[in-house]
Order: sequence, then structure tokens, then C-alpha cells
Amino acid sequence: MSAGDDSTPAARLRLLQAEFLQPGRSHAERITGSTTPAAPIRLAVYDHIRASVEEAAEHTRTAAPGARPRPAGLDELYGWMVKETAHLDAERQRARDGLIYRQGLEHAILMGDHTIVRRHACPACSTWSLFWRPERKAAVCVNRYCADDDGTSSTWTLAQIAEHHIARKTPSARRAT
Repeated sequence: MSAGDDSTPAARLRLLQAEFLQPGRSHAERITGSTTPAAPIRLAVYDHIRASVEEAAEHTRTAAPGARPRPAGLDELYGWMVKETAHLDAERQRARDGLIYRQGLEHAILMGDHTIVRRHACPACSTWSLFWRPERKAAVCVNRYCADDDGTSSTWTLAQIAEHHIARKTPSARRAT
């Protein structure tokens, strides 16, 4: 992985900590005339990082009670998860991989990369027609043939997209051609 590669969940988490946790206003924050100083860091980013690390650690401790302590650095978090749960059955490893992949998607979206979902085919119609809708906190398939009888578009959570992605990568899930 090159120094500028931000395509892995670990790299995205590190980038969130290094660049997006810094003080400053995002374009979505409103400006008030408050006399109270702003927080020295972006609290939403801090909360996201903390929740992601805790979710990953808790998942690992539940799946592998004898796991070594979680590493202090964010760079090693996902590698630690994989290493400590490598002995588990394939289904539990897919669940772990889905969690890691979902968190990577969440990190990218928090950094403003809403195009990350465009790199995935719709789980229902297999077309490249997914768009991220922040107000729904979900991806929506814009293929009109993928809508239900009332014309409502298919909607997918990041967990569903991650699960579908991991299942497609698993050899037992692939169909013979």
C-alpha cells in the first residue's frame, strides 16, 4: 500500500484521525454568534472513531474471548481483528469481514466521499445504479426497473452493501458460469 492510498478501512480510519478530527468547520456546520468557544476538535468525527474502534474490539472479544488486548494504534486495529479471529469458521469470518468493510464505507462517507457506494452493484438488480442519500443514511438504486410496484426505489444500508460485497468475494457464494 502506498503512502497516499486511502482505499482500506484502516487507511480511512487513520485519515479521519489525522485530517478530519482537526478543528475547523465543515460545510455542513452552521455558524452561530455564540460567545462560547467551539470544541477544539470535531466531536462527530471523534465519536465516530471511538464507536468504530469499540465496535471492532467488542466484536473481536465476543468472537474470540482469548484474544490479545487491542492494539493502541488505529493502523493495527483491523489486522488485529483478522489475526485474532483467523481460527473461526467461514461464516464468522465473513461477519468480521463485513463489519470491517462496512466501517470502511462509513469512514469514506464521513470524509465526504459519497461516491463510494457507486462502486457497488445493486444487490437486487446487479446494475451500477446506487447513489448515497445522506438524508436517508442509505444507498438508493435509481434503476427504474428495480423499484417496487408503487415506484419506490430499492434502498440499501451500508451493512447490506458490505454483506453483499463480502458474499460475492467468497468462493462458495459464487455461481458457476
